[in-house]
Amino acid sequence: MRRAVALAALLSGCAVGPNFERPPAPDAGTYTPQPLPASFVESLDIPGEWWTLFHSQPLDDLIDRALRANPDLRAAQASLVAAREGALAQRGAFFPSVDANASVSRNKTSQQISPTPSSGESIFSLYTPQLTVSYAPDVFGLTRRTVESADAQAEQQRFALIATDLTLTSNVAVGAIEEALLRAQIDATHELIAINTDMLQALQHQFVKGYIGRLDVAAQQSQLAQVQATLPPLRKRLAQQRDLLIALSGGLPNQELPEQFALASLELPSELPVSLPSRLVEQRPDVREAEESLHAASARVGIAVANRLPNFTLNADVGTMALTAATVFAGGAGFWTLAAGVAQPVFHGGTLLHDERAARAELDQAAAQYQSTVVAACQNVADSLHAIQQDGEALSAATAARDAAAVTLTLSTNQFRAGYAGYLSVLNAEQTYQQAMLNLVQAQADRYSDTVALFQSLGGGWWNRKELN
Repeated sequence: MRRAVALAALLSGCAVGPNFERPPAPDAGTYTPQPLPASFVESLDIPGEWWTLFHSQPLDDLIDRALRANPDLRAAQASLVAAREGALAQRGAFFPSVDANASVSRNKTSQQISPTPSSGESIFSLYTPQLTVSYAPDVFGLTRRTVESADAQAEQQRFALIATDLTLTSNVAVGAIEEALLRAQIDATHELIAINTDMLQALQHQFVKGYIGRLDVAAQQSQLAQVQATLPPLRKRLAQQRDLLIALSGGLPNQELPEQFALASLELPSELPVSLPSRLVEQRPDVREAEESLHAASARVGIAVANRLPNFTLNADVGTMALTAATVFAGGAGFWTLAAGVAQPVFHGGTLLHDERAARAELDQAAAQYQSTVVAACQNVADSLHAIQQDGEALSAATAARDAAAVTLTLSTNQFRAGYAGYLSVLNAEQTYQQAMLNLVQAQADRYSDTVALFQSLGGGWWNRKELN
């Protein structure tokens, strides 16, 4: 046995195929041609629970419940456990396999030939306990490359879990912001209905007095009906949005969602992090997942090469054989066998050659997919940065437009009631104010949603969460 182990160590050589090297980081110092505003801080790290920066306890509670109960996340966690156990199982090939077996048989030999047992009996029992040891020395690295591929696939699954976690938390945060937007739109619509109702009552009063015609009253009734018609779709979207949040948190739609969200209850961080592209490839789970896919593809090239080379095996059997159970361990009953073998593929119809070529092509494919993932990651960050930079200006413009529309509506209404302006100016002012109100709440929600998108595009700070490391 010692000789077999020494021979196995002697036969262990280098692993064939390419040795994996991590791709270089992007050669870029920024995401945008122009310098970023001072509110973006490169040295600022992302907290693991980045959603707490919005200072919303309902949002914190909802995300915490989603992380505990979302079935997609639990499925990803189970997939990671399975991948890691599979990788550990592959390591068993580094060691000899030992099997114990025992057999008992009743036999009768032909009287035409010599009896098998030394006693001369033609009918006898045979008791055979034995150990079988087999080992395949990893001469050309087939086992090592197989384990390397399995480890890379386990790491790939780990980053898939992190990506699922980040997607879940981002979707819950965006869903909460969308609910807050819908509530703000519903509140704005109620305000518009009240304004239009007051104007309709004033017009009906003037119509009774004979100051205006029926056409003006009909126009205002149409305007009020149009505003009222926008309310049911908003309520439908709100109900569906809450169904979505319930599902994301692992519940069923017949359950109540205790949290409610309003734009006024959310806060924006005063400073926002922005990682350099060289760090982004370390932080983005999809980039790391693509890297591990590239690593696994590199190892599979080594597996394909090793499959074309000789395969060595060592085997040993040791046991006893006796005619009675009482003499199984008696002197002279033992036996042993030592064997070594080598198998060299000679002709497989081109299968092994084309398997190697396919593995090399898959490696090229994985490298290209990695580069594509890096480019998309940088684009995501750049898009978020551009969006956030414009959000502030959009919100200022929307606020100014809303204020101006409110003044115009007030003046037009007062002038109409005093008889200095026609109803058409009031109608135009109402429509302008309505659109300005909706634009304002949309601009407010965009700032929060784009901030969530920035945290997500930068990786979400998973490296600061113990359960994800």
